[in-house]
Amino acid sequence: MRRVIVPAAAVLTTLVLAPPVAAEPQQKVPVAEGYGGAVATVDLDASKAALSVLRKGGNAVDAAVAAGAVLGVTEPYSAGLAGGGFMVYYDARQRKVFTIDGRETAPRAMTSTTLEGIPFEEAVTSGLSAGVPGTVANWDLALRRFGTISLKQALQPAIEVASKGFVVDQTFYDQTAANATRFKDFTSTAALYLPNGAPPPVGSVFRNPELADTYRQLAKRGPSWLYGGRLGEEIVATVKQPPVTPGSTRNVRPGLMELSDLRAYRALMREPTKISYKGMDVYGMAPPSSGGSTVGEALNILESLPKVGLHEYLEASRLAFADRGKYVGDIPGVPLKELLSDGFAKERACLIGERAMAHPAAPGSPDGSYEPCAQPTGSATPVADEGPETTHLVVADRWGNVIAYNLTIESTGGNGIVVPGRGVLLNNELTDFTFGPAPGDPNLP
Repeated sequence: MRRVIVPAAAVLTTLVLAPPVAAEPQQKVPVAEGYGGAVATVDLDASKAALSVLRKGGNAVDAAVAAGAVLGVTEPYSAGLAGGGFMVYYDARQRKVFTIDGRETAPRAMTSTTLEGIPFEEAVTSGLSAGVPGTVANWDLALRRFGTISLKQALQPAIEVASKGFVVDQTFYDQTAANATRFKDFTSTAALYLPNGAPPPVGSVFRNPELADTYRQLAKRGPSWLYGGRLGEEIVATVKQPPVTPGSTRNVRPGLMELSDLRAYRALMREPTKISYKGMDVYGMAPPSSGGSTVGEALNILESLPKVGLHEYLEASRLAFADRGKYVGDIPGVPLKELLSDGFAKERACLIGERAMAHPAAPGSPDGSYEPCAQPTGSATPVADEGPETTHLVVADRWGNVIAYNLTIESTGGNGIVVPGRGVLLNNELTDFTFGPAPGDPNLP
């Protein structure tokens, strides 16, 4: 069986580590071949950082952490040390897939009704939306378990990029401009991302010396500086008393995070999802991610069909996303085994005909009792729009290890609040929960 790791997003910048050769005119080709390792991220600086780690003998995990830290500098509206993420890692020596859950969590004080009645936009730009950060714990666990370098070493490329700066491109400018109305309502955010009251122009060099210092201190003091130490205290203070610009009329709600929430946080090793598809073993991230369950179910549905084309792919995805919306939320209540069962896939596959089904599709019943062609009994609910948030990277090394890493601060720009003096945006991960009232919803906070 071949092993396949399912990434959660497309990646744009791909570099392959190969021996130096004589200069020749470069030709664009769809596939690059080489050896020594390969990196794919959305950002050239992050890809270069990962390649530098591979060149020095580091492995895929070392390089992924280094790239993730650089993305916190160059893609700060999608990633950062105050966010979270998921890692799916194939260990070539053990011939085994491992996954690490570094997802942000809700503070202990949050209840299933905390978000009820709050307008979405008001909830996003507030201390209330900030989840307990998981990224640093994710990096630490990955490096301790599978890496060959220290967190201090992995952070060095990001410190350099934050100190020396990077060239502002159109995307960075556009994302800053799109957030300008809320960035200006926080003194620390406006000072960093709206110099002279406007987004930094395309082509200028953007530096974040406060983030460089934050990374230096993290490298020196270790993860405990965040999870119970001074940095954690500063994050909690920012969540509970956001630095609102004097005169702002924005209703900025305080958050519920406490230092005890940070002390209690742990990144977790979880069993990956696994299904078989046309002779391949396909692995993904299990809940609380929905990637492994949704991709796995869609592939199971496709394998149950007599023919597969674009129409069938779209319909299988439509059905899998309907079940994702109904059943996938926080654990342990997700019926993962049944969602990925062949019986459920066959029951869902029989709904796919020659014409597109109504959208949104109704969810099925992953209850373990399956009929040849059961019609869904649940009610259809709209699928939420997916924006351009979150980022993804993939690294392979010379030994055949591969890591797929999704990292995020949720919405583009997170909750819009930079921790004063630290140069890092907070996440708004808690607005990923269902606001309610929605009794029985698996995604209630």
